[in-house]
Amino acid sequence: MCSLESFKVDLKGLSATETVREYSLDDSYFEAIDAPEVKSGSLHVSVTIRKSTGFFELLFHTEGVVRIPCNLCLDDMDQPIETDNRLMAKFGTQESEDDEVVIVDENEGMLDLSWLIYEFVALAIPIRHVHAPGKCNPAMLKALEEHSSDRSSDEESNQVTDPRWEALLKVRKEE
Repeated sequence: MCSLESFKVDLKGLSATETVREYSLDDSYFEAIDAPEVKSGSLHVSVTIRKSTGFFELLFHTEGVVRIPCNLCLDDMDQPIETDNRLMAKFGTQESEDDEVVIVDENEGMLDLSWLIYEFVALAIPIRHVHAPGKCNPAMLKALEEHSSDRSSDEESNQVTDPRWEALLKVRKEE
């Protein structure tokens, strides 16, 4: 089991103007984070923290592979991930509505990167993720094709056209 404690950064304790943290994420990380979209993978994350007056700039570079279900056949597939993200952190007590600024409780001074890294990974996954051509599960593709063709033919035979649309089509044809 992966301990998420290593993802906590004590911002108050940073003495150098630039600090680099390296993380190797594997299946145990995704199991520990218990997130809905990605359940396994192998990623390398490099976080550069730049300390400035009044704020911290965090630069994330993530690359590797996550295993997610294919949108067509639902079999697991490897999805390559490579993303660069930037985030600002500052001390305060109020909540921030800004997606690029994280407010860290000034009494505590700890910033947990575990969920932020996961969100950057999830955002890097394309909306449509499918296997390369010819790699999908053929049995599932066949079943999908059978059901989609049956449904479309049923819809066409059961579809009743609204007379108002028919009148509009006649007007369009006359033009």
